[in-house]
Amino acid sequence: MKKIAVSLIAVAYSFVAFGQQENLSNSTKPIHAEEPVDGYVKKTDMENRKVIPYANIRQTDIAYSKRVWREIDLREKMNKAFASPKSKLIDIIIDAVMKGELTAYDPTPTENDPNGDSFKNVLPADQVMARFGGDSVLVEEFNENNEVVSSRYESKSFSGDNVIKFRIKEDWIFDKQRSVFEPRIVGIAPLIVPQIPGMDSNVGLQPVDAVAGQPTNADPFDPFAVPPVQENNTGDAEASPNVPTPLVNNTFVPQVDPTPAFWIYFPEARHILVNKEVVNRSNDATGLSYDDVFIKRMFASYIVKESNPEDLRIKDYLNDGVERLYESERIKKSLMDYEQDLWSY
Repeated sequence: MKKIAVSLIAVAYSFVAFGQQENLSNSTKPIHAEEPVDGYVKKTDMENRKVIPYANIRQTDIAYSKRVWREIDLREKMNKAFASPKSKLIDIIIDAVMKGELTAYDPTPTENDPNGDSFKNVLPADQVMARFGGDSVLVEEFNENNEVVSSRYESKSFSGDNVIKFRIKEDWIFDKQRSVFEPRIVGIAPLIVPQIPGMDSNVGLQPVDAVAGQPTNADPFDPFAVPPVQENNTGDAEASPNVPTPLVNNTFVPQVDPTPAFWIYFPEARHILVNKEVVNRSNDATGLSYDDVFIKRMFASYIVKESNPEDLRIKDYLNDGVERLYESERIKKSLMDYEQDLWSY
């Protein structure tokens, strides 16, 4: 009986040994690996993950629904992972679109899609790169007299560094069957600033004071930018008035708000994001994918619009940047208050 037990234990240990991945760092004899592992183990769990579906909701069980549009600013500390060179969100989306794994939708308003975010007009993959400034660049060759002798077009590698914001369209739904009030993301859009002649090319960067040479506190392309503090003739500090166009080097620079380059249907994108790991500053073994980040709401954002009969954005009825921020927080609080009021007696 003891021999049988020992044999079973030995067989079990052998299966465990074969089941574990070979660790090259602990090898006692030379091993010629065909594919060296970059680390002690190879991360395969992220590649094999599948999307966890939402709970099914019937239309008759929706007691309350509210649609909001948010913007994620990658310059905020909590959103730095979205712009990490190791796993940049815009690179993941563009790569999936160019491979045909994701469908990009045209954000241009049309008759059948007045807001441009209803996922009705497909944007061809060859036009996606054109939204970021084109996929080729003209290269000219000069002689010793500084004369153009030849020119050619070369492919330009895509860079998502100028994408510093994402817009999210989501629905807040109260399911009376499950007694759950939850948000569900419908679409994601990278925001870009259209290239207009005469406009500052440093989009998304902190503007520099032409006199002092120091960064100011206001960003002309940020809808929630705080006006810089200036000194008046008496020496007292006062906030500068809102002007339609900022002055840079004594020249007017047109203000253009970031607009969506294209829209991505989030339920379709989940199957791509679930296999893309998010970089964590504190721990390399996060085990979190981009799908987890969006589902668990692990990002900072502000509301730019809520559904209303007039279809107005916050900036359409508020000019001051601080007031827009307060309005965003008011909308957010109203959603939270609705859930709290459900359980008040």
